[in-house]
Amino acid sequence: MKKKKIWLIAAIAIAVAGLAFVFFNDKVSVSASSVALAEQGWKANFSSSLHQEAVDKGYIYITDENGDRVDTEIFIHENGKTLEIRGIPIGEYQLHIKNAALKNSFMKSLVDTEVSFAVQEQLEKLSGEEELRNYFARLMEMQQNNRQFGGIMQEGSEETAESADSAAGESGSSGANGDYSTTNNQVEGVDEADLVKTDGSYIYSISESRVVISDVRNPQEMVVAAELPFTEETYPQQLFLSEDTLVVMGSRFSAMPIDNFQLPQSQLPHLGITSVYLYDISSPESPQLIREFGAEGNLSGARLANDVLYFVTNVYPDYWVLEEQDEPELRPHRYDSNDGGELQPLPYDSIAVLPGTMEGSYSVITTIDLNAPETNDISTEGYLGGNEQLYMNEESLYLTASAYVPLDEEQMPGNREMAIWLPQQANTEVFKFSLSGTAVDFLASAEITGSLLNQFSMDEYNGYFRAVTTEGIAWDLTSPSKNHLFILDGQMNQVGSVEDLAPGERIYSARFIEQKAYMVTFKETDPLFVIDVSVPSSPEVLGELKIPGFSNYLHPLDEDHLIGFGYDTKLVPVKGGEPRVVTGGMKISLFDVSDFTDPLEKDTEIIGGPGTYSALQYDHKALFTHQEKNLFGFPAALYAETGGDYVEFEGEGALIYTITPDGISQAANLIEQTDDQYEDWNTAIQRILYVGGELYTVANGEIKSYGLDTFEPIGSLVFDR
Repeated sequence: MKKKKIWLIAAIAIAVAGLAFVFFNDKVSVSASSVALAEQGWKANFSSSLHQEAVDKGYIYITDENGDRVDTEIFIHENGKTLEIRGIPIGEYQLHIKNAALKNSFMKSLVDTEVSFAVQEQLEKLSGEEELRNYFARLMEMQQNNRQFGGIMQEGSEETAESADSAAGESGSSGANGDYSTTNNQVEGVDEADLVKTDGSYIYSISESRVVISDVRNPQEMVVAAELPFTEETYPQQLFLSEDTLVVMGSRFSAMPIDNFQLPQSQLPHLGITSVYLYDISSPESPQLIREFGAEGNLSGARLANDVLYFVTNVYPDYWVLEEQDEPELRPHRYDSNDGGELQPLPYDSIAVLPGTMEGSYSVITTIDLNAPETNDISTEGYLGGNEQLYMNEESLYLTASAYVPLDEEQMPGNREMAIWLPQQANTEVFKFSLSGTAVDFLASAEITGSLLNQFSMDEYNGYFRAVTTEGIAWDLTSPSKNHLFILDGQMNQVGSVEDLAPGERIYSARFIEQKAYMVTFKETDPLFVIDVSVPSSPEVLGELKIPGFSNYLHPLDEDHLIGFGYDTKLVPVKGGEPRVVTGGMKISLFDVSDFTDPLEKDTEIIGGPGTYSALQYDHKALFTHQEKNLFGFPAALYAETGGDYVEFEGEGALIYTITPDGISQAANLIEQTDDQYEDWNTAIQRILYVGGELYTVANGEIKSYGLDTFEPIGSLVFDR
């Protein structure tokens, strides 16, 4: 009887252990792209660590399309969660992973033990509907596995910057055919879309849901020459000028074309569209709409170079509809008034999968030559894989996207439902395209460690791509952030780097000037790093300057001087704790970098108190420059400290400074004092520009003119609502 009890207890224990294994066994998911290029290899990320010796023991191997094992280089990164395959020929393959490849495999098991992928010589277009459906079906499976078994796949990234754009490059001080302002662009010869443009006689500006064309040839009697209204569903966002063509870019919603559905227009699903309106402004008083076209998605960025318009949109299709519909349309759409204006999906042979990505979004690149805007062809290409930042010069276009790093087990919160809220470290995928007229061709891609601050964290010079990144999260004391500079060659192979700068801080601005790179990081002080990048294989930090405050926009003054626009800061004692960093007023710094090993802050200007800000601190295009007169200006809203935690609004307008290598001095204060408690969005200045001898401030609802030498008011033009 006693023996029976013992066996019964043992049987119960075994059953309980088996149930515990079933319920508490961790599932390990795999995330990997379906496409790789032969020169760059293929990667797979796991949600749990692998044994470093898993390949040698035969737990991990690949087979070709015939099922035969392939002898190739497979290695596991130091983090244990990234597997990389190199030196693999063109073809179709399967990665095989045995459960024994996992660390602690007794308590873990793989969701997928086989992963299929293709290696291509160059990026290939989709073969048809089946390939696209299979792509999204695999993506859905991966996402379901991640949600079910605790892996994390995030669409967005940690907000690592206080500004979307905080460091800019070259800017023009006059137009090609006259003495007037141009947009403060990142790259010389490559124009950027903006809220305001001028041709030296007229100012073109966005005012709510319309574009206003103002005749400023007589600054004392400015008049509205014409207005371009848009429908309630359309919102103008950005402008370009190209000879006699005005380009208006806006967002709108349009009913999605669905076959075999007889529904009222108001009940049809709607797509977000980036629309482009081309106007003939040879007679600005009577602009004529000559063409309208567009591409599905949110506008990511737009450039104009050599009379060719380039713009990129992000498209997020509802691919989960595959669970409900047999043949849903998952391709991005486009339209052209020259072809009837109806939305049409992109042909499959205009879509490709960016290597190294497995995302549910598209980057759609559209181009047109504006030399003959009414008749020239429009090119639209779609790439599976989203984008966040854009850099372009006259030869190359670069798009970037976050590549999330799998979390370690100890980083996972106990409640996995809350895991999505945990900020996740991300690297950056960089995709390079060559430009030739309207032709945009994918060239190569690479993954660099860390995240970019914005588009100005990257640059191309003499065929080399340079970028600065922040790895990690600044406030994570267990694994402090660090900052890097990487240099890649024309095929996107890394040739040099400077790594692990300013531990515990993050990048607030960056500026590349030919053979030098300048980088500002911040936590309690503002270190300005000067980095020599003249030899791509061996970049070197030459000097470092630590000062209070930080610059979140750097602008070149001359070869030996930089201007920094940012904030003043101070340390406030905290009883029983570490001092707290408090942001004060706006700060302008003049940096002397003539001795690269010993950069100096030669002069400073503190503007207002806490709460004071300028659009310049998050949008480089808000900077006004006049090189010949050494003038620099920006919109500003002034606040004053009143004691305690409160600030008081004093007024808004514009500030103009004379900045030379000798120092900073205020040239004009165009701030209008007020007793109002709040800013007025209708009169808040958006841009400052000059035409000939006059200065103009442009707001949503008005334009004001001033003498450029005296800054005395001349005239004003209020737009009718």
